[in-house]
This record gives sequence, C-alpha cells and structure tokens, in this order.
Amino acid sequence: MNHCHTHNNSSSSQKIGRAFLIAVLVNFLFTVIEATFALYAHSSSLLADAGHNLGDVLGLIFAWGANYLQAQQPSRRFSYGYKRTSVMAAFFNAVILISTAAIIAISAISHLLHPHAVTEKIVMITAFIGIFLNAGTALLFRHGQHDMNVKGAFLHLLFDALISLGVVLTAITVYFTGWYWMDPLVSLLIVTTIIGGTWFLFKRSLNLMLDAVPHNLDIEKITHYLSTWPNVKEVHDLHVWGLSTTEIALTSHLVVPSHHICDEELLRISKGLEEKFGIGHVTIQVERGNMPHEPCVIEDAVL
Repeated sequence: MNHCHTHNNSSSSQKIGRAFLIAVLVNFLFTVIEATFALYAHSSSLLADAGHNLGDVLGLIFAWGANYLQAQQPSRRFSYGYKRTSVMAAFFNAVILISTAAIIAISAISHLLHPHAVTEKIVMITAFIGIFLNAGTALLFRHGQHDMNVKGAFLHLLFDALISLGVVLTAITVYFTGWYWMDPLVSLLIVTTIIGGTWFLFKRSLNLMLDAVPHNLDIEKITHYLSTWPNVKEVHDLHVWGLSTTEIALTSHLVVPSHHICDEELLRISKGLEEKFGIGHVTIQVERGNMPHEPCVIEDAVL
C-alpha cells in the first residue's frame, strides 16, 4: 500500500493569516461607518453595500479561522487534522452572503415601491472611500488563488469595490436627475451581483462537503492514467475527494497479476497523480486478482 501526501507551507499560511486580520479589521470598521451614513442619508443602495460588506466580514472571519485550523497537525482523534474546516468555512461564507442578499432585496423592493429622497453627497463620498478600501484589501489576497477560501475572499472584496463604484455612479445620477427610484433599483442589481458571484462558491463547497470529486477533475481521465501504467490490468474502488479547499485525496485498488510493484514504481505513480491532477494525498492497494470472488486480496503493502 502506497501512501503519499504533501504538506502545507507554514510561512504562506502565516502571510494569509495576516492578510485576513487586516481585511477583517478594515472592513468591519468601514461597514459600521457605511451603515451609519446609509441610515442618515436614507440610501438603500449604500445600506445594501454595507450589508454586503458585513457578510464579507463574517465570511472572512470563518475563512481566517479555517486557514489557521487546517495548518494544525493531525491528532489521534482527527487523523486528517482540521483540513475540512476550510470547506465548511467556504460553505458558511456562501450561505451568509446569500442570506444577506435576500434581506437586502426585501428592503430594496419596499423602497422601490415607495421612493424617498436620498442625501446623494454623503452616499457618493462614503461609497467612494469604499472603492479604495475594498480594492486595497482585495490585493492582500492576490496570491494563493488555488485555495477556495482565499479566492472567495479576493472575489468578494473585489465585488465590493465594483459595487461601491456602482453606488457612486447611482448617487451622481440621482443628484442630477432626482430619480430616487434608481437607488433601490441599484440595490436589487447589487443583490443579483452578490448571488451570481457567490453561487459557484456555494455549489463547490457543498459538493466538497459531500465528498464529491473536485470540479476540475475528470475521474475517467484518472482511471485511464492508472490503467495504462505498465502491468496494471484493472483499476477499481477508485475514490477521489477534497480533504480541504486546497488538498485532494485518492484511494484506489490496482490489479497487477504477474508483476511486483516496488516502492519506486508506487512513488512514480503518486508523483504522476500530483503533477497531472494535483492529487497530493495518494493511497494505493495492489492486488494479484487471482480470486474473482474476493477481488480485494492484497498482493503486498509498500509504505
């Protein structure tokens, strides 16, 4: 049986941890300020942006905690460590954002049916500051895009910057035209953007929680790779799943009737799986295949 896996880079994890700390503090403070001015200016679009920011702050906290936990060493109780917490964080992040969008939509519809005056200058200044704060904190996560949580943080903060830009443009339009109905209308557009940008995160994290094959892998191609290895006659009981948002595991049985697979060959198979498919945690069981009614008879175990 071959067992091979890669390890997390602790220095990279620490850098990401600092990025999460800065992003959480900056965005939380701005969210409080933005919500306060949104209520003062009677702007549902600015309040929608603040709600989106609050959802991102909560998501960042979840992702930050998961980033810390998945770097911890395995224990006797948790033999895989706490890697799955990164998947849970991505899922809860998506749920929070979608829930926030629903609340914003209800408020926006009410304001659309009953438009009211908005203090445009306050909205413009506040949202303009938000553009730079969100874009700046998004850049903290420009590296590490292979991690679903890091990528999610980057995209959400980038979305916030774009949404803030939309709020600024709306406030300018309302200032010159007096079309107050545009404010809640933009809120609904923000909701659409939130759901559209979050849906892929929700779907992929839910699939990972259910141990589905990661979205970027084709299990048929993996089977073909293993079955075409010299002397391998059959591949069965192949399982591929995500240990975390960055690590993929595989277990498989290889039927090799007339050849002894040595440690070096098993290592080459594992390295090939990592290079071709990004699978870093591989366990392979080798069988002779001479007992058709008992197909899982182990030929040897190589660690």
